[in-house]
Amino acid sequence: QVQLVESGGGMVQTGGSLRLSCVASGSRFSVYAMAWFRQAPGKEREFVAGIKYSGTTTYYTNSVKGRFTISRDNAKNTVSLEMNNLKPEDTAVYYCARYGRIVIDYEDYIQAGAVDFWGKGTLVTVSS
Repeated sequence: QVQLVESGGGMVQTGGSLRLSCVASGSRFSVYAMAWFRQAPGKEREFVAGIKYSGTTTYYTNSVKGRFTISRDNAKNTVSLEMNNLKPEDTAVYYCARYGRIVIDYEDYIQAGAVDFWGKGTLVTVSS
């Protein structure tokens, strides 16, 4: 059974930075695409950033482009999300996600239905 454990959430002021990390248990981490989704209060869960199994390709939702960076270390079974210039609208629970099927382009990555394992989430709160 795969477990995804997030860490690094917290409270910051507008313009601040946070780094989220996700450690995956189980083998074969390096063959799966990974992602970060988020869910704000009263809203649906949405795609934030995704990364190919090799780390060579990344995708971002428009609202975080230029501010967030997703990366992975396959030797350590980790995927990270560096978040800079945070805004109050970034406030949400952030979830680490593993895709259970092949995802090729942006339209594939944004589909929550393509995810087969989720972490429990870590809360990010950005105050104005």
